[in-house]
Amino acid sequence: MSKYVIGLDYGTDSCRAIIADALSGKEISTAVKYYPRWKQGKYCDPKTNRYRQHPLDYIEVLEGCIREALSKAPAGIAENVTGMAFDTTGSTPVLIDEKGVPLALRPEFAENPNAMFVLWKDHTSIKEAAEVNELAKKWEIDYTAYEGGIYSSEWVWAKMLHILREDEQIRKAAYSWAEHCDWMPALITGNSKPETMPRSRCAAGHKAMWHASWDGLPSEEFLTALDPLLAGFRSRLYQETYPSNVKVGYLTSEWAERLGLTTNVAVAVGAFDCHMGAVGAQIKPGDFVRVIGTSTCDIMAVPYEEIGDKLIPGICGQVDGSVIPGMVGLEAGQSGFGDIYAWFKQVLEWPLKQLVTKSNLLDMETKEKLITEITDAIIPELTKEAEKVPVGESTLIATDWMNGRRTPDANQLLTGSICGLTLGSTAPLIFRALVEATAYGSKAIVDRFLENGVEIKEVIGIGGISLKSPFVMQTLSDVLGMPIKVAKTEQACAFGAAMFAAVAAGVYEKVEDAQDAMGQGFAFEYHPNGENHAIYMELYKKYQQIGKFTEN
Repeated sequence: MSKYVIGLDYGTDSCRAIIADALSGKEISTAVKYYPRWKQGKYCDPKTNRYRQHPLDYIEVLEGCIREALSKAPAGIAENVTGMAFDTTGSTPVLIDEKGVPLALRPEFAENPNAMFVLWKDHTSIKEAAEVNELAKKWEIDYTAYEGGIYSSEWVWAKMLHILREDEQIRKAAYSWAEHCDWMPALITGNSKPETMPRSRCAAGHKAMWHASWDGLPSEEFLTALDPLLAGFRSRLYQETYPSNVKVGYLTSEWAERLGLTTNVAVAVGAFDCHMGAVGAQIKPGDFVRVIGTSTCDIMAVPYEEIGDKLIPGICGQVDGSVIPGMVGLEAGQSGFGDIYAWFKQVLEWPLKQLVTKSNLLDMETKEKLITEITDAIIPELTKEAEKVPVGESTLIATDWMNGRRTPDANQLLTGSICGLTLGSTAPLIFRALVEATAYGSKAIVDRFLENGVEIKEVIGIGGISLKSPFVMQTLSDVLGMPIKVAKTEQACAFGAAMFAAVAAGVYEKVEDAQDAMGQGFAFEYHPNGENHAIYMELYKKYQQIGKFTEN
């Protein structure tokens, strides 16, 4: 009898569900649902870098995605679904009460952004992250050692401390906290009590300063020295963590009914999207997997004997089992990639949306159609013109820190820059400079790994940009001087989750077996142009000089 699994990928804007044949990897059906409140811009304030998501958004799209995917699948599939797994953005934590309920699900906090999930790109806690770093360097144990030596405002302790300081009512109600990737499996298996909720090794190791050598999370003494408001949290959190081949439990009767499934569905420990995406892209030792979207996340899985006792500075952590159980997972990435292109598009859209709507020359329906037609064409037209410009001909050099810098060496206070502007600098030239900037930022990450003795044999791209923008991918290949394979599936993260679901359900003994059986392979490969690479290496030096200048 066939067995099926469901992989759920919770991204920045939407949730994607895939139903796959657990034996062949064949995609049976998919569904995508956008977070309704997030789509309306609720609870966010870009001017202050506040980005919050309501737990009801997560619950509603869970039901909608799975039911729609099941409706597209052949009859009888639902009864034979045996496993389910989640990947989510991260660090995206929320403060919870004694029962593990996010505070935003309580009536008194239903509209309070501080009671909601703090999205990965929320940078309201820069001050708190700086305090973590300052204290860690003075402490007898440097709890940031396995997180690149620098704690980021994108990570859980800084975010939770910021909210506890900011909101007295939330502070009184908060009992513990949970990452999004931990809360989803806990919710549907009925195991949401903070002290017993199974926690992701991936999330804990990369973002919460968890490490087995110091008995789990940072000590109570360290946390209370950071701020007395953190007193007691450690005892209401966790000591043990688990990789995603471990089963959390089974669907409760309530959730089986709500989702249209059975109580025989095993639910795996969750993880972050980029880590499961790397698994979905069939990562193996030596692979450098780039999840390329609004930001980037770079993942490697390194055997114990290769990593040894190396501590790689300035990355987003090295964690045993965070990608492939039995190897050390390495994470890096850029805080802005596709978001940088989107920002430039929004700049160009401004007169359209602000002025065309006020015109008396057109009726409202025509105005709306015109605005939609032009905004949809902006990036394709910019790309077409930017591609015509020979490498090195433009005077423009940009840095890719519009949303701060994640790696190497996290610094969310940094801002982007565009240098070399003249009266001849056109929109396509600026766009090309931004694309090149994101490629230069990528090279800085690759260089950091290579400088620390981590071998990169192959670069793999996954995500929408890797499949849809040959210009961006060829530029990236030329700057890196490396070939780049592109994963065939658009849903590598969801497929990675499906692979872990198959292991948790007992279909496979280990995730490597699931990768071999369910992997989708690669669509195509980009090869670097040697002449372009040589020119880019000279331009990269200028990028580095401008970066140092703006950082100082």
